[in-house]
Amino acid sequence: MADKKYVDEVTGTETTGHEWDGIQELDTPMPKWWLYTLYATIVWAFGYVIAYPAFPISSSISESSALGWSSRGLVADQIAEARAEQSVYTDQIAAKAIEEVMADPDLLRFSQAGGAATFRAFCSQCHGGAGSGRPGGYPNLQDDDWLWGGTIEDLHYTISNGIRNELSPDARFSQMPAFGADGILGGEEIAQVVEHVRNISGQEHDAALAAEGATVFAENCAACHGEDGTGSHEQGAPNLTDAIWLFGGEREDIATTVRYSRAGVMPAWAYNGYLSDYEIKMVAIYVHSLGGGL
Repeated sequence: MADKKYVDEVTGTETTGHEWDGIQELDTPMPKWWLYTLYATIVWAFGYVIAYPAFPISSSISESSALGWSSRGLVADQIAEARAEQSVYTDQIAAKAIEEVMADPDLLRFSQAGGAATFRAFCSQCHGGAGSGRPGGYPNLQDDDWLWGGTIEDLHYTISNGIRNELSPDARFSQMPAFGADGILGGEEIAQVVEHVRNISGQEHDAALAAEGATVFAENCAACHGEDGTGSHEQGAPNLTDAIWLFGGEREDIATTVRYSRAGVMPAWAYNGYLSDYEIKMVAIYVHSLGGGL
C-alpha cells in the first residue's frame, strides 16, 4: 500500500494514496447536488424536532413542541369525531329505557354492534371473545343457565353493579358456606351429598350414598338450591340438576366446592367511569342476543 497521493492521469482526480495490487483509490468528490440534499435534510431534521414531538423523554413533550401536535392527540381527535357521529344513536340509547331501545330496529342493530365491540374490549378476558365462558368460574353467556336471571333487566342490573365487588353497594351477592373447612359437614357427609348432586344431575353415582346425601342436602343445601336442586335466581344459587358447571361436575370438583366453597367476582361497570350508561345498555342487549337471554 502506498501513502503518497498524486493526480490520476486518466481522470485528473487526486488519489487517496491507497493502493491494492496496483489498483489505486480515487478521491472523487461527492456531487454538489448530493451534498446540498444532505445539508437540506439536516436543516429539515432540526426544524422537525422543533415543530413536532420527536424524543419521548417526558409526558409534556407534545405540548412543548412548536405546533403542539402529537399522534396521541390525533387519535383523540379521531375518536371524538367518531363519537360525535355515533351520538345520533348513543344519545337516544342513553335517553331511552332499554326496552324502548330494543323495540327500535335501528337502535337495536347499533346496540348489538356497539355492544359486541365493548364486550370484546372489557368482558372477553373472562367470558371469552364469543361469550362462551371459561373453566374456573367464568359463566357461559350463550346458554340459558343464569345465576341471577337472564332477562334484559337482569342482565343490565348485573353488568351495572357486578357481583361480590367492593364498588357497588347494590352488587349481586351470594355466599356458600365452606361446609368442610368450617366444620359444618364431615368427610362422610360431603361424600354423600356429592353422590346426591351427581344423582340429580343425571350422572353416574353411588345409589346408597346418594340416598343418604338426599337427607344431608335437604338439611343444609335446599334453603338456597331448592328442594329439587334447581337453584334460585333471587339468591344466585346454581341449578344443580343440569349439566352446566362453573367449577366442574366431577366428584372431586363437587367435593372441593362443598368443602371449601367457591365464588367469583365481577366488576361494577357503572362505577368509577368504567362504562357509560349507553355502553352498559348496549352490552346487555348484545349479551341478550347471544341466545341465552330469557
